[in-house]
Amino acid sequence: MFSKSLVAASSKPLILCILKREKSYGYAITQKVKELSGGAMEWSDGMLYPILKRLEKDGLIQSEWVLSEEGRHRKYYSITEKGIEEIAIEREHWFSAHATMGKLWGLKPELNIS
Repeated sequence: MFSKSLVAASSKPLILCILKREKSYGYAITQKVKELSGGAMEWSDGMLYPILKRLEKDGLIQSEWVLSEEGRHRKYYSITEKGIEEIAIEREHWFSAHATMGKLWGLKPELNIS
């Protein structure tokens, strides 16, 4: 299980990377995070939606209401060009943090950031 602070710090890049692959809605995003983390990260609606709102306010994602095949309206989120640019920045920050921690923990640098 991840600490709350690590979950909070990783939420922005996780959401942006998921939405870079395809547009999605809230529940599907939480399920994708759970799947990618092997069940170690389980996000609640109360945690996810404020982040989505902030990312949208910052112009990193956008949303639209879509009528699903079941006849329900779902709010789908997609990444913007600004959001794609932000992924590169976040990626660099995470690799730098990983390298720094690796040095402190005596790990061999095996990271390929191509």
